[in-house]
Amino acid sequence: MLLEFTLKRNPALVDAAVELHRAGRIPPDTFVLDLDAVEGNARILADAAEHLGLHLYFVSKQFGRNPMAIAAVARYIPRATAIDIREAARLHQSGAGLGNVGHLVQVPNAAIEPLLRWSPAVVTVFSYAKAEAVSRAASSLGMVQPILLRVCGERDHFFAGQEGGIPLEDAVATARRIRDQLPGVRVEGVTSFPCLLFDAARETFCATPNLQTLREAKAALEQAGIPVAQVNAPSGSCVATLPELVRLGATHGEPGHALTGSTPLHAVDHEQPELPAMVYLSEVSHTLPDGRVAIYGGGFYRRGHPRTGLVFSHGNPPLRLGVEDLDPTQIDYYRFLQPGAGSNRISVGDPVVLAFRTQVFVTRSNVAVLRHSDLRPQLLGLFDPFGRPL
Repeated sequence: MLLEFTLKRNPALVDAAVELHRAGRIPPDTFVLDLDAVEGNARILADAAEHLGLHLYFVSKQFGRNPMAIAAVARYIPRATAIDIREAARLHQSGAGLGNVGHLVQVPNAAIEPLLRWSPAVVTVFSYAKAEAVSRAASSLGMVQPILLRVCGERDHFFAGQEGGIPLEDAVATARRIRDQLPGVRVEGVTSFPCLLFDAARETFCATPNLQTLREAKAALEQAGIPVAQVNAPSGSCVATLPELVRLGATHGEPGHALTGSTPLHAVDHEQPELPAMVYLSEVSHTLPDGRVAIYGGGFYRRGHPRTGLVFSHGNPPLRLGVEDLDPTQIDYYRFLQPGAGSNRISVGDPVVLAFRTQVFVTRSNVAVLRHSDLRPQLLGLFDPFGRPL
C-alpha cells in the first residue's frame, strides 16, 4: 500500500501534513507535495535513463501540473509530455520544454500553430487528417515539425475513452502519404499507450500487446525506407522498468507516477529507489450513528483505490481506519472511514492522511508544496489542481 510505503520511507511528509493542517495553513482536500523528494526522484530517473541510453519526457498531470514541481523535475528531465493543450501551456509557462504533445488528447486544429511556436520535440497524430493539419500550421511558420504516428493493432489494450490511432496494417501507407504530400511534417517514429501495465498477481509491470505493435510498426516502416528514430512507450516508466523498455526496443519513456513514488509497483515493493512524495490531507467532518467517520472529499480519483486513512487525534497515537469504496456514480463530497477500535476518540476537525494513486488534474483539490528546512516543514505555496497559485 502506498500509505505503508510513505510511512516507511518518508514519514516526515506525513508529519508535515498534519502539522501544517493543525496550524491552519493548509485546508482539507489538499495534496501535500514534498518538493525535495520529487526532485530527488527526477534525478535518479534521469541518471538511470542516461546510463541505459534511454530518453525521457516527464508527465505532470498526476501532481496537478504544479509549476514548482515542473521546474524541479525539468532540472533533470528537461522535456515533458503534455496530455492536452492546456497542460502544454502550463508546462511552457513553468519553464519545461515540450516533448510529446497529443499522445492521449489530440491537439485541436486551431491550437496547433500556437503550440508549434513552443517547439515541441514531437506531436503525436492519430490520423493522416491530423498530420495534414499539423503540416499546414508548420508550413505557415516556415518549419518542419517531427511527428509520431500512434499505431494500433487488433489485440492492443486501450483504456475506455482513449481509443484511436492508425491501424498497424495502414502504418506504412499512411507514412508514405505523409512523406510524399505533407512538406510541413516529418515522421519521427511511433507511439502507443499503455505499453506497460502492472500485473497484480505477479507484482510486476508487464509489456502489453501495444509494445509489440510498436516493434512491428518500426520494422515495417524501416523496411519501406522510412527511418524510425523514436519508439515512444509510455506508462509504467520508473527506474525498475527502464531496462525492460530498452530491451524491448523503446527509445523513450514517460515517467509520471514514478516522480511521486506512486506506481503500483511502489505500493507492493517498498525498496524501490523512488521516494513517496505526495499524500492526501483531509479532515473529519462528522460521524454517523453506525460509527462511520466522514472525511472531506474532492480528490478521490476513481482509480486511486485508497485503502487506509490515518486519523490524528490530539494526545493519541494515529488511528488507522479502512476506507469504504465509493460508488463511481456518486460525487465525492465525503469519503467514509470504517469504524474501528478507538474511533470514539475521534473529534470533528481531526486531520486525516491518506496515500493513493492520483490524477490531481481531474479533481477539485488544492496542492500544497513544501520543503523540509531544519527538520521543519516550509510551505512554499498553495495551488489549485491546474497549477495556478491561490
